[in-house]
Amino acid sequence: MIRTLTPAVSVAPQVRPEDVPDLAARGFRTLVNNRPDDEEPGQPDGEAMRAAAEAAGMRYVAIPVGHAGMGHAQLDAMAAALADADGPVLAYCRSGTRSCSLWALAEAKGGAAPEALVAAAGRAGYDLSGIRPTLDALAAGR
Repeated sequence: MIRTLTPAVSVAPQVRPEDVPDLAARGFRTLVNNRPDDEEPGQPDGEAMRAAAEAAGMRYVAIPVGHAGMGHAQLDAMAAALADADGPVLAYCRSGTRSCSLWALAEAKGGAAPEALVAAAGRAGYDLSGIRPTLDALAAGR
């Protein structure tokens, strides 16, 4: 189930290679994979997803977020993926939560208002209250 955060960014649970042509037809131009390979059995690997995205005319970006969490390298990579996008972005992970959190943290680091990020995530069904202090700190550190 795709959840829209902004007109330019949506998140979803695991996407499969066979889903990608439909995503491209729906207007998504960039696919961001936030899962490390082999996170769970049966998940498509990054190269299969890259091949499917490229075959559908989409840009593919891998920004894996594993059990160690996300750091500034992932935030900066997400900010770059969003800045370089030439149309709507779909980011995915196992449930969509990591992708939503990574989007919000990258946006806060770039100066977006934390309350707006929390509200956008909430409208999409994600609760970012657990990372609100980090969103505030990143936004203040700009």
